[in-house]
Amino acid sequence: MSSAVESRQRAVRFSRARLGRAVERALAAVGRPAGLVDLVVVDDREIRRVNAAHRGIRRRTDVIAFPLEVPEAAGGLVGQVVLSAETAARQAARLGVPLAAELDLLVTHGVLHLIGYDDRDPVEAELMHRREREIMATTRRKDRLFTGLLSCSGGHESGTAVGGLTQARRGSGQARRGSGQARRGSGQARRGSGRARRGSGRRSRPRTS
Repeated sequence: MSSAVESRQRAVRFSRARLGRAVERALAAVGRPAGLVDLVVVDDREIRRVNAAHRGIRRRTDVIAFPLEVPEAAGGLVGQVVLSAETAARQAARLGVPLAAELDLLVTHGVLHLIGYDDRDPVEAELMHRREREIMATTRRKDRLFTGLLSCSGGHESGTAVGGLTQARRGSGQARRGSGQARRGSGQARRGSGRARRGSGRRSRPRTS
């Protein structure tokens, strides 16, 4: 199992199984098929609170990623992704695409943030969005609306933060989250199934698209 999907909202209905498959697909594509991701689906009010608490930005967003590496977690905890179902629904309506496809994209975007992709810089953003399109193009849903979503994938707002929302249970053990446990490389980010080195002077910090 590559993910634990938890819903903390009631306004938007979605398939937990499908979101779990989206996580698995993204992890496999970046060479982390045994990794574990904790996915939490919230409403706009909660993601605005999380955004303010962890990134100092007092507005809602669509997805926030918390990169975490906990060696004692079975399979290796990659991190936590928090996304707003309400924001996803609005974005899907604006783009004229299915909500399920929008959620798949946000999950993929969040997982890429977890393993080190950064979309603050225009060049790196293009690399990230290209990787999103490659991953999502492997699905069997390649209708016109889905293709339109991929072409607009650069317009989403997201961020990366330190810490996490909850404790995540994995197998018989627990993976504890906290701002003191979030590990950040000294300038290396894993890209695809290999490694891409960033400048040694950069460090992970809250990001916006």
